[in-house]
Amino acid sequence: MSSAVLLLTLQSHKLRENSLSLRIGELQSQKLLATYSQGDVRAIKAQEEQEVRDLYKSLYNDDEEYSGKYSDYTEIPDFQEEMDRIAAKYQDELDALNAWETQLEAEITTSSAQLEELKAYDESYKGWLTNNINNEYKLTLS
Repeated sequence: MSSAVLLLTLQSHKLRENSLSLRIGELQSQKLLATYSQGDVRAIKAQEEQEVRDLYKSLYNDDEEYSGKYSDYTEIPDFQEEMDRIAAKYQDELDALNAWETQLEAEITTSSAQLEELKAYDESYKGWLTNNINNEYKLTLS
């Protein structure tokens, strides 16, 4: 390969490497957002669950009928239904965020592999380019 072709190939690879590096950074930022979003949803879910627990604890402690009939507030029939409703309410959102995070991780892995492959090729091209320049320099000196 001529030096000009090698140089153009190397420049093309550098542009692609820069593009992949930028893409990986963007994907990592989105993955961080997905992770934080899951945490936010879990916190909201936990808060709602705590409100239900507090309500049923209060019912249990304040109403002799409940405290005489059940050994714990969690045994009150509607309690588990409320907890299940809250879990269902947030499960789809958590599943979607988890799927998004998994997809982003796969894209990061693929882009990182492509970047490493380009870097490996670049080392070969640099070697060829150096040899070509040395050979051309030797020819001009002779």
